[in-house]
Amino acid sequence: MAKTDIVDCDLLVIGSGAGGLAAAVTGASLGLDVLLIEKDTQLGGTTAWSGGWMWIPRNPLAQAAGIVENPEQPRRYLRHELAEGYDPARIEMFLDQGPRMIDFFQRETRLAFIDGNQIPDFHGNSPGAVTGGRSVCAAPFDGRELGARIRDLRPPLEEVSPFGMGIASGADLRHFLNASSSLGSFLHVARRLARHFCDLLRFGRGMHLANGNALVARLLKSADELGVRIMTATPARSLSTEGSRVVGAHAGQDGKVFDIRARRGVVLACGGFPHDVARKAALFAHAPSGREHWSAAPESNTGDGIRLGETIGGRLRTDLSDTGAWAPVSLVPHQGGSVGRFPHLIERAKPGLIMVRKDGLRFVNEADSYHDVMKALFAATPAGEPAEAWAICDTAFIKRYGLGRVRPSPFPIRPWLRNGYLKRGNSVPALARACGIASAAFETTIADYNASAARGEDPAFGRGNTPYNRVQGEAAHQPNPCVAPIEAGPFYAVKIVAGSLGTFAGLDTDEHARVLDGEKKPIEGLYAVGNDMSSIMAGRYPSGGITLGPAMTFGYIAAHHAGGIPLENNRSAAA
Repeated sequence: MAKTDIVDCDLLVIGSGAGGLAAAVTGASLGLDVLLIEKDTQLGGTTAWSGGWMWIPRNPLAQAAGIVENPEQPRRYLRHELAEGYDPARIEMFLDQGPRMIDFFQRETRLAFIDGNQIPDFHGNSPGAVTGGRSVCAAPFDGRELGARIRDLRPPLEEVSPFGMGIASGADLRHFLNASSSLGSFLHVARRLARHFCDLLRFGRGMHLANGNALVARLLKSADELGVRIMTATPARSLSTEGSRVVGAHAGQDGKVFDIRARRGVVLACGGFPHDVARKAALFAHAPSGREHWSAAPESNTGDGIRLGETIGGRLRTDLSDTGAWAPVSLVPHQGGSVGRFPHLIERAKPGLIMVRKDGLRFVNEADSYHDVMKALFAATPAGEPAEAWAICDTAFIKRYGLGRVRPSPFPIRPWLRNGYLKRGNSVPALARACGIASAAFETTIADYNASAARGEDPAFGRGNTPYNRVQGEAAHQPNPCVAPIEAGPFYAVKIVAGSLGTFAGLDTDEHARVLDGEKKPIEGLYAVGNDMSSIMAGRYPSGGITLGPAMTFGYIAAHHAGGIPLENNRSAAA
């Protein structure tokens, strides 16, 4: 029988994504003895693979740049976007404390941020939408500063990171796209590649950390400096209670059993249920067996936190517009037979790409948000058929932007043709045959699209009609950054399947991140953040960063509440 070791702490955090690390770092900064356990061997969860953007209206970086919003404006946007799902208590807490959270982490920890003051909300025609000033991201970080801890950090997602190198959105990404046409961009890319390969030789991984990887790294550096104890490969097995209060958890590691006693509370931050087959079958209409869905989140995110909460009375909220954060994904064959998932987040808005179903017809403005594109695909898919489509482009496009996992020129495309990931046809009918697309309808779709695209127009779906579309497109391509004809054969296609970046359905919580029971009463000592918490956006996706922004904010809030330390009202500072 395994020996049980007793471990004491003030605050126990289960999970190591942005929400869990924010709670742990905040708690330690406030003087709590914090223990964080992670069931995987590496830290960072989905956050480490993400773009790292956080949606925080009226954040300090925007205000420093002179972007000063009336507090009513983001409320107006969310009231319109969330409709009946608008939760005044949680939304008010988020809008009040989000800017305070950014300020706290800038002052008290190793976090530094870059602004997203040019990033628009997804739905630019909605009341209260803005063209920038609501987004922040972690600044790039030198992984060497982590010391030995770097071995615990989950590396960037292989599918979107050339040679394992993180490429930051914005100027860094533009340099990579322009490397073959601009000397300055070529030199930037050459320097980045040289440093990266030196890091690979010396450290076994890249050390210029960007995006979500930089966010996790900065949080880990802060956690180590503040004395947070971290245990990897330590899954939580059950929660411990005394009366109606949660007082800790039982966890296991290498045959050992830990009885963890948490004086102030337990924070669930296990990343939701994107790889819980039974839960997906129950909640994803397009995945009746639970296996017709391909999430880009880590395989270890299997709903552990939600199940733990349910065992002591927590309630899973499913009354949401959507239960997942949908994204178009393509399946990438790996050597050895495994399959990777490539989330199509960037190239869809570039000029010269459309998406069609097997009937040969377009079904969406491809430049809209990843979530909206998938919702349109679900709506266009007849009952009983898999939600699948094809991303279509020509030679000029694939050389300039790549397509999914296929990198732009000068990277070779032949390996992707050989393994079947990429389809090619010397003519539009030939591509239709290669993909199993209805040829006559597909030829008509291409011809109709090209006739308008030659003028920079898309009357069928309005590509380029919103600020978000245009920012995602190619600014130098005019008159429409998102529209160009598809005419320079050979033509190429990659199959799109139903996927997600994570899940929205989670445990019901109040404005302090306390888990609620079936009678809407707080379960004392138990908190849920990140994707273990039911999305405050009610299953809607109004802007990029609406997962990480609330995750960081409610991690910060939960730690204050568990520590009995009042949150400072930030209205005067943010006004």
